[in-house]
Amino acid sequence: MARVENKIALVTGAARGIGQAIAELLALEGAKVIVTDINDELGQSVTKNIGKNAEYFHLDVSQESEWSALSNIISEKYGNIDILVNNAGITGFLESTGPHDPENLDMESWHKVHATNIDGAALGCKYGIRLMKSSKAGSIINISSRSGIVGIPGAVAYASSKAALRNHTKSVALYCAEKSYPIRCNSIHPAAILTPMWDAMLGEGEQRRFAR
Repeated sequence: MARVENKIALVTGAARGIGQAIAELLALEGAKVIVTDINDELGQSVTKNIGKNAEYFHLDVSQESEWSALSNIISEKYGNIDILVNNAGITGFLESTGPHDPENLDMESWHKVHATNIDGAALGCKYGIRLMKSSKAGSIINISSRSGIVGIPGAVAYASSKAALRNHTKSVALYCAEKSYPIRCNSIHPAAILTPMWDAMLGEGEQRRFAR
């Protein structure tokens, strides 16, 4: 249908799972997709499978220096972007030592999750706005979670970071409206989707079967 034909789209955390699916669909609908991730091998594989409509860049969303460098590259090569999907996120189960429940939470693990899930998205919005101001109609899409609305007792850092992202989205949308920027900002709140991110929580057997 080519719904986003000739649009420039940047997707974070696009090497697998939801981000990969988003990148592939955007390309299928006609967009030039900038695939980003910290897993270069998987990210480059996704980009290769998409074909000529995709380009890969390494991006640790929690590092502003990397956002700044990528922003400069995009500005020089494309001028602006039309779509930004802040998808990169972690539960913390694989990336930190934990625990992640409210009574015993480990603060270093808490900060690790927030650095990716909310700091990374906030930086994405910061640089996304700058790259979209000259676009005719920009769209920032933040991938939050149902957990950011209802909570999750065994993963409080993840849930709180997604709640923060939900609210930050509203602030970004209002800011862009106040500035008369041609930029929309919306968040999406999916329930658990059986992607590799949840392997550590779901395990195998009956629990995993019923998670589908």
